Amino acid sequence: MNETVDTPPLALQARGLVKRYGSVTAINGADFDLRKGEVLAVIGDNGAGKSSLIKALAGAVVPDAGEIRVDGEVVHFRHTGDARARGIETVYQDLAVIPALDIASNLYLGREIRRKGFMGTVLRRLDMPAMRKEASRHLQELKIGITSVNQAVETLSGGQRQGVAVSRAAAFGNGVIIMDEPTAALGVRESGQVIELIKTIRDRGIPVVLISHDMPHVFEVADRIHVHRLGRRAAVIDPTQRSMSEVVALMTGAERPTDEEAGGGA
Repeated sequence: MNETVDTPPLALQARGLVKRYGSVTAINGADFDLRKGEVLAVIGDNGAGKSSLIKALAGAVVPDAGEIRVDGEVVHFRHTGDARARGIETVYQDLAVIPALDIASNLYLGREIRRKGFMGTVLRRLDMPAMRKEASRHLQELKIGITSVNQAVETLSGGQRQGVAVSRAAAFGNGVIIMDEPTAALGVRESGQVIELIKTIRDRGIPVVLISHDMPHVFEVADRIHVHRLGRRAAVIDPTQRSMSEVVALMTGAERPTDEEAGGGA
């Protein structure tokens, strides 16, 4: 990878990752580089292995070989909790929200704030006022148009639910946020809101990994594009230097990347 003194340092890196499921090799010596303060889109055809790659980076899959680094330090993720402890949060396509609970409860799901003293330590009572206050602050910082954190998630639109899931990730993911097809089930207006949300997160200095099949969205928001093919990184593309049709051709193997793109130095 050719880097200049002006190139931001790497927030998340992988080298030579391998993951096999019996006779099937899902990740075949994959490399990965995410710079601080960027949106890196990860694209690939179905079966290219991009989901397995992302799961390895998020701690959901333990690779059979290879190395992952966070801020330059080698890490060994045994589960998603290890990745979260290093500030890596993932928003999956199913969002993992509980519709019947209110927004504040969903935002702090599994990380609830307990009341101080005996009520919290022994009776394990939740500090709902504190959770609502902090939830409201997070939503306001990300400019998500929800008036009350007391309303149930089931009353929200698809775009607003996505906003809640992303807010939860941004609240705790101070290192990297991974977003898996965040606009797949949304309409045009709501998709636009999510794209603006991704830009807001980037502007706060948190790097974002965006897995998407939506090429217009990729070209709108991505600083670089990681092309995944046959279980490994095929190229890293500068979207200002390539057209959508060229990137699709690279993804399918109809076109070859330049030496610099193939080396991940775009």
